[in-house]
Amino acid sequence: MKIDQYTQVWKIWEESKLKLNAYLLAKFKNKELADNVSQEIVLKIHKSCCSGKEINNLNSWLFQIAHNAGVDYLKKDSSAEEIKEFVTEENPKNAWLDLIEILEPLVEFLPPEVSVPLKLADIEGKPQKEIAEELGLSLTATKSRIQRARKKLKEEILTCCELEFNNNGDLVDFQIKDSCTPLKDFKK
Repeated sequence: MKIDQYTQVWKIWEESKLKLNAYLLAKFKNKELADNVSQEIVLKIHKSCCSGKEINNLNSWLFQIAHNAGVDYLKKDSSAEEIKEFVTEENPKNAWLDLIEILEPLVEFLPPEVSVPLKLADIEGKPQKEIAEELGLSLTATKSRIQRARKKLKEEILTCCELEFNNNGDLVDFQIKDSCTPLKDFKK
């Protein structure tokens, strides 16, 4: 795929901003920093427009931009220790970025009563109280559904993927099992 029109930039951004922002929020644990870096991502996508560069995997490319923008931001405004926490040298392939790509389809495998609150909380980054109000649930019920969804998502990941960890417990690689046909079809 090539981004050869500026209208594509905004379409790509609209389709991916929630998951990129959730990724940055998970990394920074600070909404203001995540929002600042998100703006950098838009600029980098915009700069790549009409460059003629072929993009093989749009999601991986976007998460790599998010990762690099986070590192660049920290280099400007932070200590070396914070940069070290953000970047994991032992995982140059960054298997987490690849795994993130399949999380949304795996969430779709879950029943809607748990998948919807999970998407709102972990992908869109909404506070649980706001989700409870939006879905007409009590806060306790919302928290319970999100926890059940996380547990079921973990089960789906373990059912569909072979995970490989290093000695420190960091994910270094994963493979989709042949038995997980829906995910195999999605990756194609």
